[in-house]
Amino acid sequence: MLSRVANTIYWLGRYMERTNGMLQVILTQYISSQDDISNFTWGPLLKMYGELSDEEINKIEGSSSEALKYMLLNPSNSASTLNNIIYSRENARGIQDHISKEVWQCLNDFYHFIRDGNKIKEDTLADPVSTIDQLIRNGLLFTGTVDNTMVRGEGFTFINIGKFLERAIHTSDITRIKMNELYNDKNDTFDSMKLRYLLNSLFGFEVYLKTYKGTFTKKNVLDLVLYNPNFPHSILYSVERLYKYFCRLRPESLPENYEHMEFLIGKTMNNVKYTLANENDSKSLNAFLSQTRLELFDISNAFNKYYFGNT
Repeated sequence: MLSRVANTIYWLGRYMERTNGMLQVILTQYISSQDDISNFTWGPLLKMYGELSDEEINKIEGSSSEALKYMLLNPSNSASTLNNIIYSRENARGIQDHISKEVWQCLNDFYHFIRDGNKIKEDTLADPVSTIDQLIRNGLLFTGTVDNTMVRGEGFTFINIGKFLERAIHTSDITRIKMNELYNDKNDTFDSMKLRYLLNSLFGFEVYLKTYKGTFTKKNVLDLVLYNPNFPHSILYSVERLYKYFCRLRPESLPENYEHMEFLIGKTMNNVKYTLANENDSKSLNAFLSQTRLELFDISNAFNKYYFGNT
């Protein structure tokens, strides 16, 4: 496969996983705004999913309608859901020979749904939960369509490499943000609620209830989202799947490039697996999550250099 094509498929996987993750986080954040109106702010997510200055964020962080329009639909925000879908569709258009027609049709339908600007803006203002739910369903439909219709070749491998790399980065970011909110809040009565918000942000609430029988503790929540090898959105699960799909590239790889990438991914996987974060020490947890994030970006940069020919 040409490096240009591999890069395009890889970024298709990343953009769509980024879309799925951010939509679930935004939905959870909106629901939480209805529970704690006095202390609620969109500030952390506006920083994460936008390009506004601190002054601009201050102006809209208290307005759900303005924050949602900016993060979901603003064409001048390169990180908006709208632009993620536009980038995904442009990538898919150029590599249609390497994806199934069902994947293209699914993504094209998602694109036309979110491009219906006036209607979706009205729906978002009238009923944000239903609108974001519809967007999430479109994203999950794309994920299922890829799994059920694509040939298990190089295209499927690169789209999953992008997907799981992006998912690991996303889980580390959201865990850090939500845990810092919990540490900075001196009102212990909201601890279990904030832990629920973290789990919901990662599609993990039901999994947690079935695994830990509903007892909410910081240790159990972190065990699930960081280390659980069977939870699809844990960092360990994501990095292990990244390694699994990367190993499929060995026959087509230059030995020195493959060995370098294998070392980076294996080191990150082992660091996650064998570093136990202390749930009661915010500094050590932040250090662990920040280090993991840096290592994931090192992997991303190495893919750009050794497999996609970018500098």
